[in-house]
Amino acid sequence: MNKQRSLGENTIRRAETALIDVLPNSVEVHKPSDGNSADLIVNGQPLNIKWAGKGYLGDVRRILSMGQSRPDVVVAQRMSPGAQKELADAGVSWVDETGAAEIVIGLIVVSRTSTSLRKKTEIKHWTPSVLATAEAILCGVKATVTETASATGLSEGSCTNALKFLTNQGHLESEEKRGPKSARRVTDEQKLLEAYVTAVESTEMELNLQVGIVGRDAVSELVNIGKKWQSADVAWASTGLIAANAMAPFITSVTSMEVYVNAKTIMGQNAIASTGGVSPIVGGRLKLKPFPTIAVRTMSRELDGLQVAPWPRVYADLLRVGVRGEDAADHLLAVIRGR
Repeated sequence: MNKQRSLGENTIRRAETALIDVLPNSVEVHKPSDGNSADLIVNGQPLNIKWAGKGYLGDVRRILSMGQSRPDVVVAQRMSPGAQKELADAGVSWVDETGAAEIVIGLIVVSRTSTSLRKKTEIKHWTPSVLATAEAILCGVKATVTETASATGLSEGSCTNALKFLTNQGHLESEEKRGPKSARRVTDEQKLLEAYVTAVESTEMELNLQVGIVGRDAVSELVNIGKKWQSADVAWASTGLIAANAMAPFITSVTSMEVYVNAKTIMGQNAIASTGGVSPIVGGRLKLKPFPTIAVRTMSRELDGLQVAPWPRVYADLLRVGVRGEDAADHLLAVIRGR
């Protein structure tokens, strides 16, 4: 066909295949003739399709904010809850590669939930060292062995292997100069961030301890607990909504909180809770979790009395919180990038 398309050929095929797969067998689907700007003809109705990549809220918002007319169907790898709501509010149909869909095309109505889990790509290669190195690079640390080792606390050998992996995956470009001080360049920061988020989602640790806190102001209470931990040399770093609100104020109140601590067992987390003057309780508003990487501990910083994790980890954690978290993640990324 001799027509201009807004998608690359690979994503066109993926988007069209995902849409066709969820349509009833009785539906007639064919390619439009030359001169027709539509992507597909479904039961005689021309459709304009847009590819939304990973399917996060920000991906969908960028499509909906385009100056041109809105698409009929938006397709993504896996549409997040926030993205689904955004499209529903805009009256735009959607489908993703897990088989989930909400489509209204003329008399065709399709509502389906996911039929498969998200494909875990290359998870065995995204080790904690690779995650830590990516966190440092996304935070602006120069992609050299020396700089990443200094920022994260990893050994130079671990950083060498991590940088090599990220280079082989196409996220970094090597320069001719060799050695621990030789730098690599990030090829596409957004793609590196997306790959990092996918790896975080697939390596999430379930071990956590819920503890109770008193008082209505959860943030002030955590600051007080943090002072006790600091006095006892307990390493900690907040993440999720409370950390995001310290970095990029967005919401008016935070009721539940997630904190990383340097304990990989429930017994260790219990001891840390006790040091902070709090006790385990089912449904407690404060959740203690083990540090996922060394960089989350070494690169945390203090903001308004709170220790906050590096922004890439906070961003990834927000995407698991639901619509509210996605909104906060989108806002945090915009602030970090100066938009």
